[in-house]
Amino acid sequence: MAYQSFPIGIDDFEKLISNGCYYVDKTLLIRELLEKRGEVNLFVRPRRFGKTLNLSMLRYFFEDTGSEAKNACRRQLFTGLQIMNAGGSFLSHMNAYPVIQLSLKSARQPEWELSYGALKAALEDEFQRHLDILPGISVEADRDRFRRLVERCGTDQDYYSALFFLSRMLQNHYGKPAIILIDEYDVPLENAYFGGFYQKMADFIRSLFESALKSNPALHFAVITGCLRITKESIFTGLNNLKVNSILSENYGEYFGFTPSEVDRLAEDYDRIAALPVIRDWYDGYLFGNREVYNPWSVLNYMDALSSNPQALPAPYWSNTSSNQIVRELIEQADLNVREEIELLITGSTIEKPVHEEITYEDIHDSQDNLWNFLLFTGYLKQVSRRLDWDTQYCRLAIPNREVLHIFRSTVTGWFSSHLKKQDLSPLFHALETSDTRRISAELSRLLQESISFYDYAENYYHGFLAGVLQNMPGYRILSNREAGEGRPDLILKTPGLKGRAILIEIKIAGSYREMDARCDAALLQIQKQRYADTLHREGYEEVLSYGICFYRKDCEVKMLS
Repeated sequence: MAYQSFPIGIDDFEKLISNGCYYVDKTLLIRELLEKRGEVNLFVRPRRFGKTLNLSMLRYFFEDTGSEAKNACRRQLFTGLQIMNAGGSFLSHMNAYPVIQLSLKSARQPEWELSYGALKAALEDEFQRHLDILPGISVEADRDRFRRLVERCGTDQDYYSALFFLSRMLQNHYGKPAIILIDEYDVPLENAYFGGFYQKMADFIRSLFESALKSNPALHFAVITGCLRITKESIFTGLNNLKVNSILSENYGEYFGFTPSEVDRLAEDYDRIAALPVIRDWYDGYLFGNREVYNPWSVLNYMDALSSNPQALPAPYWSNTSSNQIVRELIEQADLNVREEIELLITGSTIEKPVHEEITYEDIHDSQDNLWNFLLFTGYLKQVSRRLDWDTQYCRLAIPNREVLHIFRSTVTGWFSSHLKKQDLSPLFHALETSDTRRISAELSRLLQESISFYDYAENYYHGFLAGVLQNMPGYRILSNREAGEGRPDLILKTPGLKGRAILIEIKIAGSYREMDARCDAALLQIQKQRYADTLHREGYEEVLSYGICFYRKDCEVKMLS
């Protein structure tokens, strides 16, 4: 078959369909919106889960362009899609309303003036898109205001209520109330929080939304999308007509992200059914309401790679589209309890946390629970189950898949490497050179308490931990699992000069605290039997220090071969 190209990075519905790209049909979202009749519908989903494309699809379905020829072209875009079989009561809404579509993602700017300017430009562009209604505006003051916004010279008041004004002008022109579509509504707020101008941005977004979405007779309905739900008291003050559809909501679960059957069909269409276990392991695992969902961005990117090379390896496509700032903040601020919870998650276990859907960016650091909630709603964790305890909802959380596990592991690794550089490790290094086993044990145990394990305390975790610590030891090269004598010691530290010093380390793990002493002895016996030091002596190293180090969870014991 002639394969369709994948719409990677294409979030305009008309462009996707016109270019013949592969489309996973989400058009029944239209039917559900019309059936549920929510006046203001907020959809909260992680980034790259199809929110922008869905809003574009809604615009092309509902919008009356004012031209029958253009409307006919738009109807053609939906040929063969599921909504066309939904029945006349739904199709009667096709090309029937004026539509305002606004994306707020351009507000990701370093300063208030730049961010506010980007939002003003987005509003001005939408007025420009509806320029054809200007001649029909009969009231001179309205005509002047519309012209100011088209010509990019509006007053602050013009912008603060721009959506309400435009919806009123469109209703006057078309004789029907407008549909308002707002994408990435929380981007300005997130950006403003990290940029230090949150209150100014919150005031503007609140005014923009209140005027357009609260008691607006020119509004038919609105759809708003974002990654996080912001508390009603912060942005949606007094908005009693708001229907929030978060990842915990039972409705609309299948319309953002790919369902298992859609992924199966995609793999079948491209003859890549054999890759389904890998796709499931890496990109599945989300639960929106009661619907299992795959990450669509990652699935499409991996399928694109597989279409050229059936042996292509999976990659963390989703993690490469963001700074993963929230994960870093959780890890950097983690106390002992949080570090233990992160370890549980990384090793495949679950943790339980209270759910707080209505939070603001200002609340992010008020408690660790808020950070856990941010991780849940932005896609870094998934809900496994929920329960109600009195008046508080609790959610059992887990890492959804291998791709997100990669984010946690790489973030932990980067954090610990940075953490070590800030540490004074000279007492440990001096103790290694002077055979002070008690001090070596104390220093390594301290560092272990501050670390985060992602290997469930297996030997390779301790090996990586120790290698990471000792690579900072000045004047030594570190060799890992190199041949020496009749085997391979875990670590060898060598000074560049052969007349210097070499340090041999053999690592063991214990099943209990009481076993640690015996396991240290076993490590030293292995060093002797395998004659690890012989090669180093032959190289010319006169001083070879041999250590057996045993680990049990966050404790270690050290013995030296005399």
